[in-house]
Amino acid sequence: MPSAARRFGDASAFWFILPCLLALAFTSLYPVGFGLAVSFTNWNWGSQLDYVGMANYADLLADAEFWTVMRNTIVFASAATGVEVALGFYLAVQVDKLAIRTDLLRALIMLPLMVSGIVVALMSKVMFDPFLGIVNHILGALGLGPSAFYGAVATAMPSIVAVDVWWQTGFVFIIMLAGLRGLPVDPIDAARVEGASEFTIFWRIKLPMLRSLLVTVVIIRAIDTLKVFDIVFGTTVGGPGLATEVVQTFVYRTAYSYQQIGKAMATMVLFSLLILAVALSLQMLQRRGEAGR
Repeated sequence: MPSAARRFGDASAFWFILPCLLALAFTSLYPVGFGLAVSFTNWNWGSQLDYVGMANYADLLADAEFWTVMRNTIVFASAATGVEVALGFYLAVQVDKLAIRTDLLRALIMLPLMVSGIVVALMSKVMFDPFLGIVNHILGALGLGPSAFYGAVATAMPSIVAVDVWWQTGFVFIIMLAGLRGLPVDPIDAARVEGASEFTIFWRIKLPMLRSLLVTVVIIRAIDTLKVFDIVFGTTVGGPGLATEVVQTFVYRTAYSYQQIGKAMATMVLFSLLILAVALSLQMLQRRGEAGR
């Protein structure tokens, strides 16, 4: 039986964390509950606030524009996450091999992370300008001709993906580099003594030990890219047409341009379920990988 002192200690610990729990409930649970409740109404920022049941959800599921937006979001998240993880991991592996000090190199790779998303968007918009941008100036000098980049359906989404890759690859790089430099050296040295090649050491020893960290990085980047707003809003605002319209810009336009708050909240509820499904799927994959080792 636990002693009276221990029971008192457990009770006092609860009262110490209670303010934090209340703050968390107010800042997280209340907005979620409020948004869920509004999704069943036709609120328009004014006095119109009628219960409409599942009408907003039914309208969304029957709306071709909604499915286009979901597809664009998934395409952007898949492309950006895949390239960032692959490129960031590759850079981390190569920098880890260097025998010289890499402080300056690491700082240069991480430098884009210091810039906010909207600033990155505006910088890229100037650089990709069809008439004044330096990128088109270089293409013209090479005889490749100017490109519309953000102004053409075929190039708008790849351009935004490229900008996000430049911006966020440093995050993957620094996390994976820390993981590589934190690996135990004994199994690696033993493999070298046995004559294993560097590729074999990486594939058979380093990569399995980094698998959990790698999946965690993929989860973080996948969720972050699914929530993209700033670089899309700052460059194309979802255009041309619906070529780069993603969930966050769609919700913004629905809520503030069309004043359909209920529909906007219903979109966010469905989108939250998508993010939850992605996170749970990746975590399940991570657990299966750990169980199989």
